[in-house]
Amino acid sequence: MHQVRTPATTMAYTSLEEMIFGSAVKPLACGSGVLIGAGEVIPEVNFTLPPMAIREETLPDVRQRFREMVERILARAVQQGLASVVLELEHLYELTLYPDWGALVTADIKGIMEEFGQRYRLRSALRVTVADIREQERPPRMRTGELFATMLRAFERCADAGADILSIESTGGKEVSDHALVQGDMEGIAFALGVLAPRDMEMLWGAIVDIARRYKVVPGGDTACGFGNTAMQLAHQGLLPKVLAAVVRLMTAPRSLVAVEMGATGPLKDCGYENPVVKAITGVPISMEGKSSACAHSSPLGNIAAAVCDLWSNESVQDVRLLGGYAPAVFTEILAYDCRLMNTALKAGQGAALRDLFVVSDHFRDPQAVMLNPRVVYEAGEAILQAGADHYARTRAMAQKAVAEIREALRGGNLTIEPREERWLGMIEDAVADLPEDADALRQRADMNYASLYLPAEYGLTL
Repeated sequence: MHQVRTPATTMAYTSLEEMIFGSAVKPLACGSGVLIGAGEVIPEVNFTLPPMAIREETLPDVRQRFREMVERILARAVQQGLASVVLELEHLYELTLYPDWGALVTADIKGIMEEFGQRYRLRSALRVTVADIREQERPPRMRTGELFATMLRAFERCADAGADILSIESTGGKEVSDHALVQGDMEGIAFALGVLAPRDMEMLWGAIVDIARRYKVVPGGDTACGFGNTAMQLAHQGLLPKVLAAVVRLMTAPRSLVAVEMGATGPLKDCGYENPVVKAITGVPISMEGKSSACAHSSPLGNIAAAVCDLWSNESVQDVRLLGGYAPAVFTEILAYDCRLMNTALKAGQGAALRDLFVVSDHFRDPQAVMLNPRVVYEAGEAILQAGADHYARTRAMAQKAVAEIREALRGGNLTIEPREERWLGMIEDAVADLPEDADALRQRADMNYASLYLPAEYGLTL
């Protein structure tokens, strides 16, 4: 039976000062005794194949490569004296398209983790992130059709094969968001993030939580990677204004919050830079990525992302040979050092000082970093709750909050942006001010440009 959404109404933390890395209001245990958010930061190692074909005839080689990766990762974890580690198997499309393949790899990895637990007493948990294969069709069918059924089957097979945590980077609304982003169209972005995406999240996470409970595993959470990180990377390449990416970043928080409102318990997944806002509201533990995820992508959020993390991730790294060994093992060591520093600071009573240094070192380097300041994060959470339970009202409130914070940082002389970014900020401010209060009115406007890109019935909308 699918779950019913329980909208958040109160903040989990009474003040922003209470929020710190390694500690969550709602810590959880999973895997072989891994405690997440219970007073220390734990590495989460994400690893992937080098370029190689995944076909039936190559499946034995694929499985062997994953086994070798995991053995090297766990050996490095033991060498570094880690007591606990989380591994993430992020599905390549083929592992979801063929659920039995994903299940075989999951079982292989889990078996090695159990061996290391018995031999070295290494506590571990396995997160499996299923790929959102629905976007292979255009317009995508989000809740009907074979791709959706296959995706749910992949969750079930991996849960049965040994996954401890289930996650996804879902893409509901992305078919509209991608077009709206490149046009800098705030109405289209608001429609994608404030209407389509949260509707899909309710439906999808009702199903995922149901599967997790049936198989007695943890329903982790979602990320807005396909929205916020797409904007961040386009901005990094000079194809989008940084101020637009910053506004989009905060606008993603309400849609990701829906997963928790549907029963997800965290740990939220690493590339959700909106996770601190969700943590402020709900108290669930979160995984984050930053400086040690430069192997996967560049970002202006390398230190500030660690301010309130509970798991610290490398995002993803291919199994290629470096001077120090294979890359997944090398990044296991890097994460171990990062976490050791944070945990030493906590034990020495210097956690708040280190958190604040993480923040100050990045805060005004980029408009996107402004959005991750704990004060902004906490106030964004309050603004979401003040907007009520309506998805679009919450998303609109985040757009308003984001432009106000950027403008305030500029007025204070703390943030400096290029003249063209200033011009864009003015246009975005005007567009946000002009957003309709009602989601139906927004849809009428958005449909003038985007009606052909999405299927209303797949979001529970009438024609």
